[in-house]
Amino acid sequence: MNSDYEYRSTARWTRDRRGVVDAEEIDPAIDFSAPPEFQGQAGLWTPEHFLVSAVAACFVTTFLAIAEFSKFEPRSLEVAAEGTVEKAEGRFRFTRVIVRPVLTIENEGQRERALRLLEKAERSCLVSQSLHSQIVLEPMIAVLAPASAK
Repeated sequence: MNSDYEYRSTARWTRDRRGVVDAEEIDPAIDFSAPPEFQGQAGLWTPEHFLVSAVAACFVTTFLAIAEFSKFEPRSLEVAAEGTVEKAEGRFRFTRVIVRPVLTIENEGQRERALRLLEKAERSCLVSQSLHSQIVLEPMIAVLAPASAK
């Protein structure tokens, strides 16, 4: 197995504080802007949204790989992520990212194992482990209601 991987993307300025980002063999390109609080245009993706979305997407794919390897079958998974940017030492940076996975499982007997796998995914996520921000995991487990007897 290869131990080095490279991922390439290109960001191109289009006008004002806007641009387009694309990557090899990936469609479509994505329009982006600085956030409105930094004189960007509202309603477009921002680099800050890309970073927080990368944490959420990485958590999903990491959890699914761990679940598959562990022969654990989740019913559904949705991950919300929230990044906090603060000014410290004269510059802005992400200081914390809260990861809020909502994992649906088949029955209550899976809860403990599900929590362990969620925690393992948080520790293993490549993107969040590459950040200098505090990563906070706030998991929620939903259990499917048992089928009613007929």
